[in-house]
Amino acid sequence: MILTNDPKLKDLLRSLRHHGSEGLYEHPRVGGNFRLDEIQAAVLLVKLKHLEGWTEARGARAQHYHKAFRSLHLEGPDALILPDIPKAGRHVFNQYVIRTRRRDDLARFLTAQGIGTAIYYPRPLHLQACFAYLGYKEGDFPESERAAREALALPIYPELTEEMQDQVIQAVGSFFLGD
Repeated sequence: MILTNDPKLKDLLRSLRHHGSEGLYEHPRVGGNFRLDEIQAAVLLVKLKHLEGWTEARGARAQHYHKAFRSLHLEGPDALILPDIPKAGRHVFNQYVIRTRRRDDLARFLTAQGIGTAIYYPRPLHLQACFAYLGYKEGDFPESERAAREALALPIYPELTEEMQDQVIQAVGSFFLGD
C-alpha cells in the first residue's frame, strides 16, 4: 500500500502497478502486476490506523540512537557512520542501518550479547547472478561494494523500549570503547 498526496506520484505508481500502462495498451514504462489480494488488503486497512504512531516511534528511536552514539563520540570513519536524519520531511526508519569497517566483528559481538542485527544486501546488485549478463565485475562500483561490506541494521521497532535500546547502545559502545 502506498499513500501519497502528490497527484503526479499517484499517477506514476498506478501506472507501475498496472504493467506500466497509461491507458489501454499504452505502456511508456516497464511495470508489473502489483495488486493485493483481499486478505492482504484487509490486514493493511487494520494496520493503517497505527501507521502514524509507528512512524513517530521509529523516528524517536532513531533520534535516541543518534544522540547516544554522538555523546559516546562513536560517529566517524573509525567507528560508526550513522544514517542521515533528514531536516525536511522524515524517514520512517524501517531499519536503522549504521556503517562500520568492523561490521562483521560488531555483528558477532552483538549476537553474543543477545542483540539481534541484520545485514541486508550483503552483495551489491551488479554482482548478483541475475545481472551477470551486464558484464560488471568486482571493483566497478566501489561505493556500492563498500556499503555492502559495512552496513549493519540495529534493532528498531515501535515497541523497542528505551531500556532495551540502551542495552544496544551500551553494547556498541563497549565494542568500540572497551568496558
